[in-house]
Amino acid sequence: QVQMVESGGGLVQAGESLRLSCTVSGTTFDGYAMGWFRQAPGKEREGVSCINWSAGKTLYSDSVKDRFFVSRDNAKNTLYLQIDNLEPEDTATYYCAAEPHSGTWCYLSQYEYTYWGQGTQVTVSS
Repeated sequence: QVQMVESGGGLVQAGESLRLSCTVSGTTFDGYAMGWFRQAPGKEREGVSCINWSAGKTLYSDSVKDRFFVSRDNAKNTLYLQIDNLEPEDTATYYCAAEPHSGTWCYLSQYEYTYWGQGTQVTVSS
């Protein structure tokens, strides 16, 4: 059974940084493409970044490019999202997602992912 737990969220001021983590258990982590999504109150879930199984391919949404950096450590079964220069518009619940995929691609669409974490809240004050 795949289990995913996000951590690292919190209340920060605009301009600060955070590193979110997503630890995966119950499966072979390096067989999965991974994604980060966020959902603000009253808005649809948005894909912000993804990474393929080998970390050879990453994608970012235009809204976060150059501030968000995704990485993974397959030896630690952990996915990361470094968020720099946080903005109030980044306030949302952040979710990690996993999909079995050993190819060179990853996805920013939530509909491509089967497994989800419970989310971690990021709140950015101005």
